[in-house]
Amino acid sequence: HTRSWAANSTNERVRQRAEIDRLRSEVFMLREEIRIKDARLERLDAKHRPRFSPTERMAILELRAARGWSQQRTADVFHVSAATIASWCKRLDEEGPNALVRPREPVNRFPDFVRYIVRSLEMVCPFLGKRKIAQMLARAGLHLGATTVGRILREPHRPAEAARSPVADHRHTAKRPNHVWHVDLTVVPTGSGFWIPWLPNALLQRHPFAWWLAVVVDGYSRCIVGFAVFDQQPDSDAIRGLLGRAIRAAGAAPKYLICDRGVQFDCRGFRDWAKRRGVRLRYGAIGRHGSLAVIERLIGTLKREGLRRILVPFRRDAFRREVDCLVYWYNEHRPHAALDGATPHEFYHGLNLASRLPRIEPRPDWPRPSPCAAPQTLVAGRPGERCELEIEFVAGRRHLPVVTLKRAA
Repeated sequence: HTRSWAANSTNERVRQRAEIDRLRSEVFMLREEIRIKDARLERLDAKHRPRFSPTERMAILELRAARGWSQQRTADVFHVSAATIASWCKRLDEEGPNALVRPREPVNRFPDFVRYIVRSLEMVCPFLGKRKIAQMLARAGLHLGATTVGRILREPHRPAEAARSPVADHRHTAKRPNHVWHVDLTVVPTGSGFWIPWLPNALLQRHPFAWWLAVVVDGYSRCIVGFAVFDQQPDSDAIRGLLGRAIRAAGAAPKYLICDRGVQFDCRGFRDWAKRRGVRLRYGAIGRHGSLAVIERLIGTLKREGLRRILVPFRRDAFRREVDCLVYWYNEHRPHAALDGATPHEFYHGLNLASRLPRIEPRPDWPRPSPCAAPQTLVAGRPGERCELEIEFVAGRRHLPVVTLKRAA
């Protein structure tokens, strides 16, 4: 409650003080997390510790140069000897930048700089899976298979990922944009969250303990066509207002609207509103898993890849900006697995897919007519060209990456 009062204060110095207090708490927690991990590694004998791969050695030297650390300081941080750091620097000075990262001889083996790109993307965006990384790189022009990305992330000394249970194939019936829409509500806890231990505050799902978020998604393209933020659980009038704004922005009303049996949707006013606009309501089955799979999967993605990676603000305008950036990134830059790596915006507007453009081929001896990882496209330029990874972030949000590749000079 105190942090909420400070974050919503009219005094700019009080708001800045609240932000400084939050950042200090985050720094202290990160330092404690690193200390615990380092303590576990220090208990291992030096000869039993995992070795750093060539790409990791290059990354360590780059970090040392960026931080201005001495050899001893670098060795202490990464639990190696100062002589090891000195030998890496000597090899780099004598043999050039390719001393630690060398291209491989086999024709079907990707060069080490590709591994460096994959690892850099995984380090900056640790929430991305191997399939999502492959799709993002394909949109940027570098085609890698999901199994290739997974193998790169596992080597060396990286434990294999736990096997995931198979997901049933739920096919939607949408045949075109604005044919089927889905709408649902979710609760997003703020910094105070639902952990308040005492009653009745533990039962309050409203501001300042939580925000209510309503989302409208197009079932054909998975494009988010509208959203709204509420202080408390909205009524049917508020949901109708959100859908009306989404219809005006899209220029068309959906033929079908799928929702649950919430009090906002299962009422006379909502059914009359839908009938006046020619919208047919379809309700999800109560207690049946997967009946609202599209909207539930979307909300889970928004929380897992966006809202759970930030400290949800108390101010309405600040939270709305966060959701607006997240929705823009989801529609414009995030490849969707159900769309074969296309983004919802590309699928919704029928644009040319970025992953179908001519690709970069980093393997110098790879035969040009030979197929590549899906989606298979032609080679742009000559095989064997080097490329560099560039990662930008939507509005500076580190959890919303925009990946591009450019050819190295």
